[in-house]
Amino acid sequence: MYDFAYHKPKSVADASAAVKKASEGKLMAGGMTLIPTIKQRLARPSDVVDLGGIGDLKGIKVDASGVTIGAMTKHAEVAASADVAKAIPALAKLAANIGDAQVRNRGTIGGSVANNDPAADYPAALVGLGATVHTNERKIAADDFFKGMFETALKDGEIITAVSFPVAKKAAYMKFPNPASRYAMVGVFVADTAGGARVAVTGAGPGVFRVKDMEAALGKGWSADAVAGIKVPAGGLNNDIHASREYRAHLVTVMAKRAVAAAG
Repeated sequence: MYDFAYHKPKSVADASAAVKKASEGKLMAGGMTLIPTIKQRLARPSDVVDLGGIGDLKGIKVDASGVTIGAMTKHAEVAASADVAKAIPALAKLAANIGDAQVRNRGTIGGSVANNDPAADYPAALVGLGATVHTNERKIAADDFFKGMFETALKDGEIITAVSFPVAKKAAYMKFPNPASRYAMVGVFVADTAGGARVAVTGAGPGVFRVKDMEAALGKGWSADAVAGIKVPAGGLNNDIHASREYRAHLVTVMAKRAVAAAG
């Protein structure tokens, strides 16, 4: 590793100030991406600002408005939460199938969302449920938050503090995982929300996206058959050693059918 200055602030304000002051500062949540990136010398931050000491960023709250999860809450904690499992079962199940046990016990929802890996699971849940990202400066709708591969609407020094999810009438997430990393080669989150049906896809393209044709079909009748004949264009999808873009396009329909059936 390269040398860098290490900070562990006790407040969000101090963390924001530290990263803004640094010439090349990086925020660290669980470190699941940042630490390997530094070790591989793909990044050389001047300062690393560890958010692990900020207690206000941890915890799960469930009330009539929905589920709010603190940014530094670990995947394993979301998966094990009886409150989350009761309010949004699909969200607890999604968290339980992120990576492996080591990743689930170190990785955080805020870190995953801020990193916006194109094959991560949480972005599909945020977009699929119409969640809201809370930062130290504002609130951002999930549809406006994810901008592209590893790109979000966050500004320099802006820190995710929590993510709030409205409770859906029904929802489910199905993914075709890479057998080694457990990242989604294709993952589809479907939800019947107060605002209508939502279908969010991760892993297939450079970033999470919605399939409006499937949403329209589910709005007319919620069944796996409603989406069975709907295909997404292969152009623009990921094409790599793991799967061709054509195969990923096929998997979107397959995973969507399975998710709709699982939602009931």
